Parts: sequence; C-alpha cells; structure tokens
Amino acid sequence: MAKPKNDYVNREISWLHFNDRVLQESADKDVPLIERLRFLGIFSNNLDEFFKVRYATVKRIVDAGKSGKSVLGGEKAKDLLEEITRIVIKQQTKSLEILNKIQRELATENIFIINETQVPEALAPFVKEYFLKKVNPDLTTIILNNLRQFPLLKDTAAYLAVRMVLNDQVGNFLNRRNEVQYALIEIPKGIDRFVVLPEQDGKNYIIMLDDVIRFCMDSIFTMFQYKEISAHMIKITRDAELDIDNDLSKSFIQKISSSVEHRKISDPVRFVYDKKIKVDTLRFLKEKMEIEETDSVIPGGRYHNRRDYMGFPSLGRTDLLYDKIKPLPVKGLSLEGSIFEKIAQKDYMIYAPYHTYSYVVKFLKEAALDPYVRSIKITIYRLAKNSQVAAALINAVKNGKEVTVQIELQARFDERANIDYANKLQDEGIKLIFGVPGLKVHSKICLVEREEETGVKFYGFISTGNFNESTARIYTDYTLFTAHDAILKEIDKVFGFFETTYKINKYKHLIVSPHYTQSKFSKLIDNEIANAKAGKKAYIRIKMNSFTSYKMVDKLYEASRAGVKVQLIIRGICCLIPGVEGMSENIEAISVVDKFLEHPRLFIFGNNGDPKVYISSADWMTRNIEFRVEVGCPIYDEDIKQELIDTFELSWKDNVKARVFSEKQDNAYKDDDQPRVRSQFATYEYYQKKLEEE
Repeated sequence: MAKPKNDYVNREISWLHFNDRVLQESADKDVPLIERLRFLGIFSNNLDEFFKVRYATVKRIVDAGKSGKSVLGGEKAKDLLEEITRIVIKQQTKSLEILNKIQRELATENIFIINETQVPEALAPFVKEYFLKKVNPDLTTIILNNLRQFPLLKDTAAYLAVRMVLNDQVGNFLNRRNEVQYALIEIPKGIDRFVVLPEQDGKNYIIMLDDVIRFCMDSIFTMFQYKEISAHMIKITRDAELDIDNDLSKSFIQKISSSVEHRKISDPVRFVYDKKIKVDTLRFLKEKMEIEETDSVIPGGRYHNRRDYMGFPSLGRTDLLYDKIKPLPVKGLSLEGSIFEKIAQKDYMIYAPYHTYSYVVKFLKEAALDPYVRSIKITIYRLAKNSQVAAALINAVKNGKEVTVQIELQARFDERANIDYANKLQDEGIKLIFGVPGLKVHSKICLVEREEETGVKFYGFISTGNFNESTARIYTDYTLFTAHDAILKEIDKVFGFFETTYKINKYKHLIVSPHYTQSKFSKLIDNEIANAKAGKKAYIRIKMNSFTSYKMVDKLYEASRAGVKVQLIIRGICCLIPGVEGMSENIEAISVVDKFLEHPRLFIFGNNGDPKVYISSADWMTRNIEFRVEVGCPIYDEDIKQELIDTFELSWKDNVKARVFSEKQDNAYKDDDQPRVRSQFATYEYYQKKLEEE
C-alpha cells in the first residue's frame, strides 16, 4: 500500500464509518428482523449525538474564523463540515433503503407498518379513539404565519410542518394577502412512537404516532376551512456543549443544572426535513429559523427520530429477536455466602453480560450489612434508572457506614439523571465529591475498608465499564474483584486525589490519568520495541472503544517500524491507518460490531514470553489521557491473565462480525479461510466450558 496523504484518519470521518458498521447490522439478513430495525434506531441515535457534540465542535471552530487543521488531523474545519454532510446524506439515503426492505420482509411475517392512508376501515374507530384520548391532550400546535417570533424548537424533538391551502374566503380573512397557512405540531415524547392496532385476520398492524396525527388532522384544524392540507416532518439538532458559568455564589450542582437547561436553547447545528416537503414550506421554515450556511441541512425521509426504532415492539415474536442468553456464574464464586471471604483468597473476574452482574450488587449489599465494614468509596459515571447500586449505597449509610461517592455531573447526556441521584444520595447522608476542576472522573473503581483480626483490610473492584446493571446486559465489560493490598492502597490514593487535587501521587501498579497513562503505556511499548530489536518475540494486543490520540498512534507506528507485531480491536473511531509499508506494515486492526456493544479496554504486552496484561477505563483518546481521571489495573492472577488473553484471541479470530480497518475505510468484512468464528457467541461458549471443567 502506498503511503497515504495523511498519517491519520480524521476522527469525525472515522466515527461516521463506525456508524456505517452499525448500519451494516441493520442490512445483515443473518440478524433477526426486529433486531435489524433496532440497529437502525441505534444508527439514528448515534447520529443525533454526533451532531450535538462533534459536528457542533467543528462548527464552533468555523464560527470562530479558524481553520482547525492542527486539531482535525490536517483537514480544514469548513471542508470537514461539507464532507460530513455529504457522507451523512449518503448514509441517510442508504438507511431509508434498508428500512423499506425491512418493512417488506416484515410484511411476509404478517407485520405491517402502515401509514394514515392504509388504515383498514375496521380499525379506523380505534385509531380515532386513541388519538382523542391519548394523543390530542398532549399535542402542542402552533400557527406560524402571524407570529412575530418563530417558536424555539426543542433539540431533536420531531415536528410536523403543516401546510394548509385555505378556501379563498377564509384565506383572505385570515392572511389578507396569502392563502397558505403554516403550522407546527410537536410529536409528543411521552407516548409510544409505535401504536399497535388490534390484530385482524392474523395480521399485526403498527402505525406510527405521526400518522395517527395525520389521520386525525381534521380534528386538530376543524376551525380552518382548507381545500388542501399536508404535513411533513422536520427536526433540528442543537449544540450539546455545556457552558458552565463562573458564578461563585452557585454550587457545582446548580451550575451544571443551569448549563443543562441552557442546552435547550443552544445554537442549532443540523436541520433535517422530509425531502417531499413543498418548496415554499421549506423556504418559509429556513428563513424563519435563520438556518446558516454552516448548519448541516439534510433531506430525509417521511419519518425522523428513527432512534425510536430501538424500542420497536416485539409483538411476542421471539423468532424475530436474538435468543436471550442466561448470564453465567463465575467458576468458584457463588452468590450465596460471603463474597469477601472468596475475594480474600484470590482475585475473580466477571465479563458481563456473559457473567451475571449480580456479583457487583452482591458485593455492595454485603458491604452495606457487614458489621466489620467501616467505609465504602465508589466512583459513579452513569447509573441505571432504578439503580440497585445506589440503593445498596443508601442502605450502607443507613447502617452507619461511611460512604463516599465521587459522582461525575458532566457525564454527557446523563447530567440531569446524575444531578437527581446526587441530590438523592446527599439527602441520605452520603458524602459526595463532585470531580476535579478541569477534569472528568471516568474511572470505574470501588474500595471497601473492613476491620479484621489482623487489622484493617481493603476489598474492591476495578472495571472497564459503568456500574450500571441495565447496560451490563448489553455492554461487554470486565470487572476485577480483588483484595490485593498494594493495588487497593493505590486505589485509595486515587480517592485521595479527588479531595486533594494539588497532590500528585506516584503509582507502582496502577496506570492513572491524567498524569501517567501516556508515559506508562509508552514505556511498555518501548519495552516491546527493545525486544524486537534484540530479535526477541515482541507483540502488542489492544482492545478499545476508540483510538484518537495522535501521540499514541505515532508510538505504535514506531513499534511497527521496529518489527513489533500489533493487533488492534477498536469498536469505534480509529485514527491509525494499518498496513502501510514503512509506517504501519506490522499493524492489523479490526472492529467487531454485533449483538452486544463491545466496551472493554484491554492491553496485552508480550514482554518476552511473560505477558503484561491490563484492564482500564481509558481509551487512547486525548481526552482520556490528558483531561480525565482514569484507572488502569494490572492483572496478576495467572488464570485471569490467561482468560483475558483467550477472550482477546476469540475476538481476533472473528470472521463473521469483524470488519477490517484499512486506508480505504470501506468496512470490508474479515474474510479468511479459517472456520467461522462469531466471537461473542464463542466467548459465551468459552465460559460455559470453563464451568464444566473439573
């Protein structure tokens, strides 16, 4: 492969290619039909978040009159905005084609998604009654023509832009000079987007909430005498950056709350509309909304907010869904008896969702009741809606334990939920720490202090993912339970840093951001480079969510040139270009997108036959390395170390759901002559076999 023009793939473009891999899942006929619809929803939801955050960031650079080349991998910000819009329009077109195919396949299963013109006559009364009782009371309808100020549209809310051609007499009376009346209807968020109609002759009918409204348009605009009416969907996406004020009289919770509220009126960055909308209606809306050149204007299909397909009803059709797996127990670790007694003897690792996440909740509940436990310290980034983790912590403080929670109020899009939990935990008497100025706390750590005959002993767990029992059913993550004294004393140092931020601790075992992640991993890479130059076997195997740090990319390029064999499994963004002669010919990289969301961060260094293995909360992204508190933990237990090596190899052998990274960025599926391996299914079988072993 000839050396590419740039040494890196642009971060935003790489992210769009990742989302295209999600879209591939919706087109894969080996994926159950309703699951394919849900992948379409994930694709759409991802895109919404991308525009709120990444597109908005690039737009800010343009609005500031800067090129942004130094931070955008050599691309000019304005050119990048245009390229993003071009790619997104292409992907949106592709997603509509996939949706149409899925709907045709659903029809062969007697599942019909119908619009307002296709409602069977026998079901019309049901639809009208549903509208009058469930929908109409929640509708917000605004007549636009004579408003002095255009209404503020909510971020990613869906609206029907209504165009009425009035009878001449009524038009002259209302508009004087214009017979066209415009209106907006906000699609209610509190009502299911998919309305399941009564079954008819073995057929299941589903109508979108939008079309229920269209079907009953006469009921809304009964006071207007129109000769023609149409309704087309529009939505805007707003900049999601939090602008936190410096008012010293406000608490940190108040500042974050205020910033979250301000997000509702932040600048729009994307305008999506039904491409069949009338030209005059589109012109009217764009003028009134003051859509700018740097905003991404995307012609779309009839329905927006396709993220709602993530909640598409199952209709009891388990044959059109993935088989549910039963989470497995960890060999040697029971949910009965004392989990502390087991951990005192050896380390244990759970790999959710293959293993049950109940061990985490069990650990905290036991700590809450154990009379010998003095204190619990834990970091919280994202919690489940009805969190058993939070309930256990509240239970602990009610039992007289000293409970300290470091809660990250700036967890993107979970700010409001975390504010609510912070208030609740604080009301119960739990000591809260609100992060470190200038840094997000993204580490996943818990520490329990227990009085024993030999003195005070630490127990704890370190994870690659959030302490969230809901997402643990669909995110793959490692969690290490340990009583390793040296590791846990260093975990205690991390908690100390939250309260004494000017004191920078030293760590012998942990890899901690923002002070040591880059330097420690660079030393581990240098060791492999030295081994390769000495003619020894040298390799690096890494599994992460995203890889955007140019410094770490350059370090792996250096390793490749020295002859170190590098294998990367990166689910999302990858700015590194593998397989380029003279730069990265010894680097291979794949992405696995499948039933579960791949989330662990795993690092394996050959170390001349004695592998060094780490799990971490940190991806190799500039933000994780320099602007967050992250914790990486070494694995010292030989059995667990081998288990992590084995599960990496299973992912690497995937030739069903693995896509190969290359300069082409074409998301080509891995194609080899080896037996078919679907790594997520193979991983579950791996743990089943471990339970069967003597």
